[in-house]
Amino acid sequence: MIARKKAYYAGIPTAPYDLVKELLVALAVVTAAVVIFALVLSSPDEPSLTLQSVSQSDPQGFVQTALGELNGSGGIANYGPPYNNGTANVQYLGPQIGPIGPFFSIQKLIGVHIPVDTAQDYVLGPLMQIAATVPGLSAALSTYNGASATQQSAWTDAYTKALGKATVSGVNLSVPSCACGPVTLMMSTILHLGQRGAMDGLLLTSNRFYRTDYTRPLLFMADDGAVASHAASFNLLGTQWGVMNETGNYPGQAWLWLYTTLYQIWPYNGPWAANADAMAILTVTILTLILMFIPWIPGLNRLPRYLGVYRLIWKDYYRRVRSGAIPWSE
Repeated sequence: MIARKKAYYAGIPTAPYDLVKELLVALAVVTAAVVIFALVLSSPDEPSLTLQSVSQSDPQGFVQTALGELNGSGGIANYGPPYNNGTANVQYLGPQIGPIGPFFSIQKLIGVHIPVDTAQDYVLGPLMQIAATVPGLSAALSTYNGASATQQSAWTDAYTKALGKATVSGVNLSVPSCACGPVTLMMSTILHLGQRGAMDGLLLTSNRFYRTDYTRPLLFMADDGAVASHAASFNLLGTQWGVMNETGNYPGQAWLWLYTTLYQIWPYNGPWAANADAMAILTVTILTLILMFIPWIPGLNRLPRYLGVYRLIWKDYYRRVRSGAIPWSE
């Protein structure tokens, strides 16, 4: 074998070559480049937005949101599928045709499959779990649950007015006394749970072994406005242009670039704005199907030949063909 190799390379100039040295040099160069680019162009490692951080930074807003979840005035209470049967955020595909209206809703088609009872999930349920450890809380819950809807509404309305006159000092919230019945203790306890970090865990309670469903905490923070405010600081709102590939969450949001592009152009930000989410999903679905079936779509399957990009990639091959060095083969 060695004799054959020597005969094959006979007459060809050669030079010593240190493969190990080249490997080490390449490794050093790549490592230095990675470190430099990581320092200059690294993705932000932002701390997670939690109910604890929200309740500590804005205790009044946190309690106001919890009160809205209790009395059903919050945005999630009337959101619609997949959380409940509300209609506030239902989007449609299709035109408005007189009294018939839009003809198709993905949300309604799928239905309610992540049921959220805001009063039970965000206030009454968490309080019931720790009622035995807070003096008077069990009695307060019994009083509230046993009252009529009219009485409950009167208590929450009174607390809403008092909360508007509350004062905030750091993480402390002072609400003036009011004829609020058990709601005063309930809301102060909810705030305490939030600031201690307990609400983050209580809202993850489920029958599954792995508690990785963050839907309810995220919905609460969306109602609170904390998610929108946090996103705005990074230019990540639907009306802004921005995508952040944060560390620890590969692939992050980078894959959403096509969706975010659609929100910036007409008609998605014009006549389709009210149903922009549904239209963006439909558009990306159609584009994905086209990409998948390009080899079978007449005309599109000939685009590579028409565009001739492959000739640029294989330009050396075609140069040698023209010179006659090698035979033509298409």
